[in-house]
Amino acid sequence: MPDGSATAHFFRPKLYTVLSDGYGMDSLRRDSIAALTVAIVALPLSMAIAVASGVGPDRGLYTAIVGGCLVSALSGSRYQIGGPAGAFIVLVSATVGRFGVEGLLTTVMLSGVMLTLAGLARVGRLIRYIPHAVTVGFTCGIAATILASQLKDFGGLALSGEEPGPFFPKLAALGAALGAANGYAVAIGIGCVVLIFALRAARPTWPGMLIAVALASIAAFALKLHIETIGSHFGSIPNHLPMPSMPWHDVPLMIAVLPTALSFTLLGGIESLLSAKVADGMTGRKHRYNMELVGQGVANVASAFFGGISVTGAIARTATNVRAGARSPFSGILHSLFLLAFMMLAAPLARFIPLSALAGVLVVVSWNMAEKEEFARLLRDWRSGVVLLATFGLTLVVDLTTGIVAGCVLAAVFALAGHEVAPEDSGPA
Repeated sequence: MPDGSATAHFFRPKLYTVLSDGYGMDSLRRDSIAALTVAIVALPLSMAIAVASGVGPDRGLYTAIVGGCLVSALSGSRYQIGGPAGAFIVLVSATVGRFGVEGLLTTVMLSGVMLTLAGLARVGRLIRYIPHAVTVGFTCGIAATILASQLKDFGGLALSGEEPGPFFPKLAALGAALGAANGYAVAIGIGCVVLIFALRAARPTWPGMLIAVALASIAAFALKLHIETIGSHFGSIPNHLPMPSMPWHDVPLMIAVLPTALSFTLLGGIESLLSAKVADGMTGRKHRYNMELVGQGVANVASAFFGGISVTGAIARTATNVRAGARSPFSGILHSLFLLAFMMLAAPLARFIPLSALAGVLVVVSWNMAEKEEFARLLRDWRSGVVLLATFGLTLVVDLTTGIVAGCVLAAVFALAGHEVAPEDSGPA
């Protein structure tokens, strides 16, 4: 099997290569099975990530359908699955809180333009050399922040005021409200977490997240539990995609969101290339990193036009796609079509989903996202440990961009002093 090294720099989507090499019915059958498997995983995740990001669950589906389809069609990887990702929850939520949904859409559009320009400028290879300690640090920081952001819905907590954005004030406010926890919501959330982990151990091929959310919804409806659901909080989910429209392009707004768009671009580039690298490690192929950035950029612009949130390569869904036997980017395109079919045929059922069940899903996501073993391993070397802790701490206390920049600067200082911190490419795939 060729690994694609000779063409890694090409601006040519892998879909074009697949069609040029010939695509048969056997490949279509395998791609269809993989697509259905990934769609089952992506369905509850897309809604959960959108809700946690401070927008309606429908926007998560728009992102997975429109953005996911274009990511696969234009990707530099055969196996990349695009959609909303947990890593963006903190950024998206903060952007909505500061600029509103229109400001978010403008930010997503601008970050898409930046990603496209970054790919065309051939900076894809540079992103791959971010130190491994920085990657692990901000990933664990994001995981901890996601976990904290889900405690309110997980416990059905009612706060006296607005939920604070910063990590430690948030924990303090949530701790003060623990006496008002909704026992039913807690039971649903814990039940989902336990069931997902149990199914992963006993039946790893079963869609544990979807099963857990479905059973939680049935239980909440049948027992008439007094807990908040998608329907009670957001209303009904539309059964169709909205008409595309240009996000608000007021010049002062675009200038105001520009720093945030840079953060989206940085995280989107890193996350997408990491996801593509995971697929490379599982298949022996090599993705086209600059084409990957271009594809992600176009997908983000399109997502913004359809009212979706930020799109990136989703590591867990991409790995699921590979394990399910995908052969080509058609699996990612078909996964988006399966999600569209769900929206058209079964959207009314989503209103019964408890928010605590979606919070339970994201508790599992944050646990899986945190690279706990790598965190412990990197602490054994003091240089890597300093970079790791600085990135992790600043991601929690300040923001993601500050954490990444500080970690990279520290790594560069160590390198200049003759104590190089290993780049991401030297870490495990």
